[in-house]
This record gives sequence, C-alpha cells and structure tokens, in this order.
Amino acid sequence: MGNLILCHDKHAMHPYEITRIHCRIFTMEELCYYLCNNLYLIDYTIMNEQICNWLEEEIGMKDLADQLRDVLRLRGSVEKFVLTILKASRIYRDPEMIRIQNVLEHLKNQKDIERQKYKGDNLLESGEIEEAILVYQEILNREKDESVDEKFYGKIYAGLGAAYGRLFLYQESARMYDRAYQICEDPQLLKPYLYASYKYMSLEEYHILLTKHEEYLEINAKMRQEMDDIRKNLQVEPNQQLVEKWKRRHRRSHT
Repeated sequence: MGNLILCHDKHAMHPYEITRIHCRIFTMEELCYYLCNNLYLIDYTIMNEQICNWLEEEIGMKDLADQLRDVLRLRGSVEKFVLTILKASRIYRDPEMIRIQNVLEHLKNQKDIERQKYKGDNLLESGEIEEAILVYQEILNREKDESVDEKFYGKIYAGLGAAYGRLFLYQESARMYDRAYQICEDPQLLKPYLYASYKYMSLEEYHILLTKHEEYLEINAKMRQEMDDIRKNLQVEPNQQLVEKWKRRHRRSHT
C-alpha cells in the first residue's frame, strides 16, 4: 500500500494575507503550496507572530504555533521556520522534504536576484522552458542590480540561450549566447553559439561567420568531430534524441 498524504479540512474564517504578493490563504494546504512554490522568494517577512496566531486561532494548530513562536524567540532562521511548517503539515513525503531542505540550504544568504536566477536555472533543468524564460527576462527587465557583477548578467543571457535552443528558436538562442560571450568572454560559450548559428543560418552565411574568427573554425571542427564520433560508435545516423542529449551535455556548463 502506498503512503497516505494527510489532508487538512480546516478552512479559516479569516484568511492570512501574504502582504508581499497580496495573496489570501484559507487552509494549511494553501500555505504549504505557497511556501513550496516560492522557496526562491521566501525571506524574513514570512516569520511573524501574526502567522503563528492565525495557525492557532483559525486552523487549530496550537502545537505548531508554539513551535514557531520558539523559533521566533530563539531568533531561528527563515529556513527552520518554513521547514517546521511543512513538516507539521505531514503533506510531503521524505524525499520531497529532503529536496525542499536542499533548496533552502542552497538559497541561504543569497541575494534576491541570485535566488531568482537559481529558480530560472532549476526550471530550465526540469524542462519547464517557458517558465524559465519568463524568470530570466524578469531579471533583465529590472533596474540593474549593482550588488552583482556584470558576468552574473552574462550567465542570465546564457540561460536564455539554452532555453531558446531547447525550443528550437535557434536565431534567438544564438543572439543570447553571443550577448553572453560579449559580457563573460568565456570561450565555452562559443560552441553553443556556433551550434545555434549553424541551425538557423544558410550554409553560405554560416561559412562566412566561421571565417570571421580563426577560433570559430577550430571550435566548428571539434563539433564536427564529436558528431562524427557519435555516428561511428552507433554505426547509424544519430537520431533526434541523441542530438538533444549531446546538446544538453554542452549546455549545462553555461548556466
């Protein structure tokens, strides 16, 4: 028999409002859903006496409220506060709790903008491409954050390059990788840039591009050799799945 997940049927008469996003919460499930879907944005504002009172008076979870008050009194971390709520809900199984704890540990002491990038990177890695693009674009559309260096923004463009590439929007992908390289000057960004350029350019345009820089010719030769090696190992033409696997291997180091 599979593990059962406890559901809470207590519905608050008066909602708890997350002031940061003006979200009104009526149940324990809604609170946990908010926390788990906003791990990258959670900060000290979630830690307050009001949420303790709400859990006790509206949801009937006095023991949890007292535990959270202890965290407040002892000046515990935001991570401990959030994990205390999630564990008490008994909604999440152990593997999911471990994942959540790992994410919170990684985000500890990071700036808001770094948390946002981490969110975009995770969405990209999990295949939620459109959502990752929105996160990256949101970072770039904001006023520039002087607390991070210029190369941080280069990595955002590299993330967009990878995301557009997975959607087969190769011209956009090449443009983003080119922008990332101009900022970071990381030679490893040239390979995905050339690959994306090859995918959308005509052969004549691509050959002209290769002649602009001597290093382009060398990188292109290496890419060709890698693809030839794949063909030889399989003794068949590589199918789309293998090509995508090859592309993913080279993207991971760029975000």
